[in-house]
Amino acid sequence: MTTVPHPHPLLARESTQRVIIPAVIALLLVLAWQVALVALKVPSYLIPTPWLTLTTLVQDWNVLGPALLFTLKITLMSFALSVLIGVAIAFVFVQSRTIEVAFFPYAVLLQVTPIVAIAPLIIIWVRDTTLAMVVCSTLMAVFPIISNTALGLRSVSPGLLAYFKLRRSSRVQVLMRLRVPTALPYFFAALRISCGLALIGAVVAEFVAGTGGANTGLAYQILQAGFQLNIPRMFAALLLISLAGIALFAGMSLLSQKAIGHWHDSEAQRDQ
Repeated sequence: MTTVPHPHPLLARESTQRVIIPAVIALLLVLAWQVALVALKVPSYLIPTPWLTLTTLVQDWNVLGPALLFTLKITLMSFALSVLIGVAIAFVFVQSRTIEVAFFPYAVLLQVTPIVAIAPLIIIWVRDTTLAMVVCSTLMAVFPIISNTALGLRSVSPGLLAYFKLRRSSRVQVLMRLRVPTALPYFFAALRISCGLALIGAVVAEFVAGTGGANTGLAYQILQAGFQLNIPRMFAALLLISLAGIALFAGMSLLSQKAIGHWHDSEAQRDQ
């Protein structure tokens, strides 16, 4: 009688598989990219090979490194600001249906208006360029926080809400002891969306601002590389933006798992 070998416990965990499987696929795609470009003899000024991109990233790190830090500064500032504003607005919306009905369409208006269309106006109206880019990025990242948090605050069990009213709990008690715990999974889902939008908003704002000097981000480096036909540096900057987005998403996912992974089904069942 043959026995079926069981996978290693570490490899059997879903959380480990979510890291290993995409990493293996990414490695295979990069190898295929390298082999295809070398075999077809595609010139580097059209599409650089992954090895040339990595080499350029190391060689130009004195330029790309500070640019990455500047882009991350704009991203994190706008992300934190969008969380504060979004949560505050969601708390106001949940207190009154009338307020939510009256003002929620304006929040939707911020989301559907292309940031590229209003970014030039913000750059003109706000004298400080860094602050203007933070404003642009915040406008792009705040809507998921408002929408998801407000939805979570309202998604309470009717039975529990009736029990709290029966106990004559105040609005603050209902909010902090019932609505906020219920809204946490929605809130952390919004964080995973908003952090990526904050990065996109920062890059778009940098493209529109187009400022040079010491305080320049990765978007400006991409513009300069395009003007100089330095395609390997352009791809290296794009790689840094992608890695920054992946790191932000992974950080928010880890934060969500640590915060609610021990008691909520959305996170607790992943490692089973």
